[in-house]
Amino acid sequence: MNMTQMSGAEALLESLERQKVDTVFGILGGAILPVYDALCGNKKIRHILARHEQCAAHAAEGYARASGKAGVCMATSGPGATNLVTGIANAYMDSSPIIALTGQVPSSGANTSYMIGKDAFQEADIIGIVTAVTKYSYQPRSIPEIPSIVNNAFYIATTGRPGPVLIDLPKNIQSEIADVEFTNKISLRGYKLSTEPNQTRISEAANLLAKAERPIILAGGGVITAGASDELIQMSDLLMAPVATTFMGKGSFPENHPLSLGSIGMHGNPAANKLIGESDVLLAVGTRFSDRATANLDSFAPNAKKIHIEIDNAEINKNIEIDIPIVADAKKALKMLLIATSKKLQKAEGTMWNKMVKEAKEQLSPLLKERPKDVIPKNLLITLRKLLPASAIITTEVGQNQMWSALYFKALQPRTFISSGGLGTMGFGFPAAIGAKVACPERQVVDIAGDGSFIMTEQELACSVAENIPVTVIVLNNSVLGMVAQWQRTLYKRRYMAVNLGKTPDFVKLAEAYGAQGLRINSIEEFEKAIKTATTGNITTVIDVPISSENDVVPFVPPGCGLPQQRGDY
Repeated sequence: MNMTQMSGAEALLESLERQKVDTVFGILGGAILPVYDALCGNKKIRHILARHEQCAAHAAEGYARASGKAGVCMATSGPGATNLVTGIANAYMDSSPIIALTGQVPSSGANTSYMIGKDAFQEADIIGIVTAVTKYSYQPRSIPEIPSIVNNAFYIATTGRPGPVLIDLPKNIQSEIADVEFTNKISLRGYKLSTEPNQTRISEAANLLAKAERPIILAGGGVITAGASDELIQMSDLLMAPVATTFMGKGSFPENHPLSLGSIGMHGNPAANKLIGESDVLLAVGTRFSDRATANLDSFAPNAKKIHIEIDNAEINKNIEIDIPIVADAKKALKMLLIATSKKLQKAEGTMWNKMVKEAKEQLSPLLKERPKDVIPKNLLITLRKLLPASAIITTEVGQNQMWSALYFKALQPRTFISSGGLGTMGFGFPAAIGAKVACPERQVVDIAGDGSFIMTEQELACSVAENIPVTVIVLNNSVLGMVAQWQRTLYKRRYMAVNLGKTPDFVKLAEAYGAQGLRINSIEEFEKAIKTATTGNITTVIDVPISSENDVVPFVPPGCGLPQQRGDY
């Protein structure tokens, strides 16, 4: 045995280094001070001081989703830990691998009395609090446990359906000294991964796809997680099947591909929503069939036989009844399905389905009705796509800005469109952009924001400037909480309540107060110039874009309606 004597904090950092962690986003406090003391002088792990713990968690998720690696965030006990919870819940809903490290009041130790469970200062039962929004949580009771706990935590977070894992560290465990052994062993009872596709199910799915007359593919975030975009494109080309994506799947299939339909759902592309209802075979990959994607479940692809490739068995038949379930890694399943289907397929070129797809895209694509001189979100986002390279990373806030981005900004590569899907967390986009920029410093990162959402986490301008993490924020500024105002306008007969934000703050002055660059534009030409200024400089830039408070995100599927019941002129 190769034992080394060290503190728990030192054992934690050594364990993180062995997991190749290079960045931790966090805020210190009394209960996590021993770890921060050990970090002092550490040259392998960069600590980035967030200005709010929720933002540290969002930044860790942005890092994870841009890089494909686990992101790490850290906070002290009590309010520090509870402030992480929204970010942890967001990562859980969107299946993002993050490791949350929290300080905790002492357990019993050589030089401390037992304080856990006694309502000590800044104590919170964070293990109990996050049980519903983590894959697992740990609280080491001895220093020698730390290496195996860290190994297990990263394995759980990054395998199967990814998600957050929390490690709660009592202060005495951080500061005391013990003999520690480091191994690469993973020891997990009851955590059984099923990633290999069932050959019988693959054969059944291939038979169905080979005979399909109107096949369609629905790609979710699981395609991106599995790195299965190449196989997805090959399957689409083989079947000549159009591909729609869920919101989380945006970027899994290049949206400039002739067979791309864009996103489905409440604010989805009308062509995608129409065609998915007319398909006879639906191949769904890495999606949980959320309510925002399917709308009314009874009218979702009613005539289609449904094949569902999904790593998480709990999602099979949860919302939609499935004909052929394939519980497996999406990349492995698509590879096998490609081979099996190609052997069975006998399809003539130029089928009626191909013509229907082409006609639907020509008639319904929301990108065709461009009015380039108007400063409206559609034209701004079309212009932005033309100005940015394919590798640029877009994050979004939550609200109208998010849905406009889904409709009008074409994502061309995986991991280049990062947004809060399941939880819909306002304030997510800006700290996520910071995390994405840290993960991919050579790439341009742009946060598409609304004023209401950006205000919630604008304090991270201090982090961005102080830590020299230059990103661009485009604030679509309508002086209201736009999506709620749209619902009040559309569904509540314009009875506006608690949505008016007024004209404060002045976003240009706000940016300048933090040492960032602030710009305001009033035309498409000024917007083009501002984007070029922002993306060619080395300073965080906030671009204020005043827009009308009456702009709606359309098309729109009202609550309770099915996807074909979309309404609104786009």
